[in-house]
Amino acid sequence: MNSAERVFAALQGQEPDRVPIIESVIDEKIRRALFPEAVETGAFSDAIGLDAVSAGLEFRRHRQEPESYYDEWGVFYRTSLEALSHPVRGPIASREDLKDYQPPDPEAPWRLGKLPELAARYKGSKAVILHHRAAFMWSAYLVGLDNLLLYFAADPDFAHELMDKVLEANIAMVRRAIRAGADLVILGDDYAHNHAPMMSPTHFREFILPRLQKMIVAIREEGAFCIKHSDGNLWLILDMIIDAGPHAINPLEPVAGMDIGRVKEQYGDRVCLIGNIDCGELLSHGSVEQVDHSVRRCLADAAMGGGFILSSSNSIHSSVNPENYLAMVRAGQKYGAYPLDPDLGCQGQ
Repeated sequence: MNSAERVFAALQGQEPDRVPIIESVIDEKIRRALFPEAVETGAFSDAIGLDAVSAGLEFRRHRQEPESYYDEWGVFYRTSLEALSHPVRGPIASREDLKDYQPPDPEAPWRLGKLPELAARYKGSKAVILHHRAAFMWSAYLVGLDNLLLYFAADPDFAHELMDKVLEANIAMVRRAIRAGADLVILGDDYAHNHAPMMSPTHFREFILPRLQKMIVAIREEGAFCIKHSDGNLWLILDMIIDAGPHAINPLEPVAGMDIGRVKEQYGDRVCLIGNIDCGELLSHGSVEQVDHSVRRCLADAAMGGGFILSSSNSIHSSVNPENYLAMVRAGQKYGAYPLDPDLGCQGQ
């Protein structure tokens, strides 16, 4: 069984030969520290032994200065030492702005970025991942997160119109990416902080759920898999997220109360779980031994019976200890072969 087959089996709730290991974002600093001769995304995936390669779409930068820029969405960013920059403000502040606003062209020649090259190299041998979004976070970038949440209550028509415009463009981009070789799409809209969702379940049902469902239907129509990503504590809206029909959910943050064993017990027959080695404290400041133990515990709680993929609890950011990330991957490879040891979670205690 090769890497692609391994990932696809897990996404369908099956037991592959070994628990797959993927990561959608790995900071260049970490890649360079571990394999200086293999920093490029695909080369690093080969060197460390990941089962997937990933890419985002390309949105060109305009009016770029050393510490700031505008992207094609019209969003102003401050640059960051991390792989992802921080949005500061968006271009929409009024109904007139919304009426005139046009999202980026899905058919722009550069839109697919590095995806076609990765698909040409890895299609059929590793899973080819596109990470993108549906409607929520891009809409938040365009008007400001606080404003969008306020519009849910104070001006729902404005919120619906905005999110529909964003969703239409994103569905077109995702369809194009799948036709160019993406096997699965990670939808990266975050819905929650560490204690609860950002919006009420009522507002989630009205504004988020229908658009999430439309995106997932489009992904499935194109013959690809969908992973729904959201940080934070999702318990109040988790039923709705899974009802929307993704093949998998990640990253199930342990620091946000997302006990992966409990999620497995309640939802493991409906959706593949992906996660959830803590990248905040453990991978940054813990020991190799603690990482090894956490991987064994995670496998014991979530991988029995299949339908599980190992990853971090968010991303491999620049503060992660490179040796701890390597230890995480090696532990997954060492302990993740099926059939799993039923005493896996008790070893080393």
